[in-house]
Amino acid sequence: MTVSHAELVHSFYAAFQRRDYRAMGACYTRDAEFHDPVFTDLAGWRVLAMWRMLCERATDLRVEVRDVHAGPGVGSAHWEAWYTFSQTGRSVHNRVDASFVFEDGKIRRHNDAFDLYAWARQALGLKGLLLGWAPPVQSAIRAQASRALAAFSERYGLRETA
Repeated sequence: MTVSHAELVHSFYAAFQRRDYRAMGACYTRDAEFHDPVFTDLAGWRVLAMWRMLCERATDLRVEVRDVHAGPGVGSAHWEAWYTFSQTGRSVHNRVDASFVFEDGKIRRHNDAFDLYAWARQALGLKGLLLGWAPPVQSAIRAQASRALAAFSERYGLRETA
């Protein structure tokens, strides 16, 4: 039975809402690529490790998806997430526009676009409000996320088989 690309996207976000990183990973090709303003240029097992880390750390995550459009090779969706940022305990409502490239019935490339400054204002409070727009602060956010993913992957022995 063939699943449409639109159904694949809906399945992906339904799994995210359930915090089921294994089901999310099953939606990707083995060599999938992911990019967003924080986790830039992830590929292969690192994409799955990122989703696992985010799912396992989430305690109050709510995800909604809408405006799913998917053709034979590409697709898009708008999704929103509400959660508590674990490092600060602050509430975040992130609005994201996703684009996809499909290959062999799975997601080959996934790009999420959102306003990193808006995210920083919510997640980091006053520091984010005053400095979240600044390239050095945004670089620090990316570096911290990269270190967190590396430490998480090391802790759980995540590699090519993740």
